[in-house]
Amino acid sequence: MPRFFVTASDIESRGEAKFIHITGDDASHISRVLRMKIGEHITACDMRGCEYETVIIRTGNEVILQVLSEKESDNEPPYKAVVYQALVKGDRFDTVLQKSTELGVSEIVPMITSRCTVKLTESEYVKKVERWQKIVREAAKQCGRAIIPTVKYPMKFSDSLKEASLADLPLFCYEGEGTLPLSTIANDVSSPQSVSVMIGPEGGYSVDEAEEAKEAGMKMTGLGRRILRTETASLFVLSFISCKYEL
Repeated sequence: MPRFFVTASDIESRGEAKFIHITGDDASHISRVLRMKIGEHITACDMRGCEYETVIIRTGNEVILQVLSEKESDNEPPYKAVVYQALVKGDRFDTVLQKSTELGVSEIVPMITSRCTVKLTESEYVKKVERWQKIVREAAKQCGRAIIPTVKYPMKFSDSLKEASLADLPLFCYEGEGTLPLSTIANDVSSPQSVSVMIGPEGGYSVDEAEEAKEAGMKMTGLGRRILRTETASLFVLSFISCKYEL
């Protein structure tokens, strides 16, 4: 069943009945791309964890849905996961956005480290974030999420570290010495409410950055015997976290 995200202002109550108004690109997509008709069903989600099973009662520039039933979504993980991903060239960051969304991330923070090769102006970052948020929104629709993850504005390494270190399970993925396996670290945390995952760029973290992370209380973890690409690392960790705490 097609899924669309709505806001509280899109939901109208008339006595005991509820109706949802969809306009803009989503209305056009429903009416002109999907060619859905009156009487067909759509799942609407209010981005606060509530799903509505609805039936179309009007199509066109404004699509109106009548709510048939509503329930709390069970599609979200029991923890808030935030990925701090160092910026990478090409479309590899797009892959991180899409697949992290599928794996249950709540926020994605583009991170600027000392070895990042991506250099953009402030106006370029604004355009990038707008595009990245669209990628995340479409991925959330496709995989049945109850929320749309947030793509934050790019942050410097030190600022990212301050945020990430506050998580119940703060993971710093590092290829150097002094790390512990993910399984060992996770066994010490039974049911985290928050998880942070810091992933470095193609060239890895500098020694100074690794030392700063240790001092901040991050859990230094390796990701197995093979060297993973930066766009693979976050997906590896999120998959492990999902298996450990969701399944």
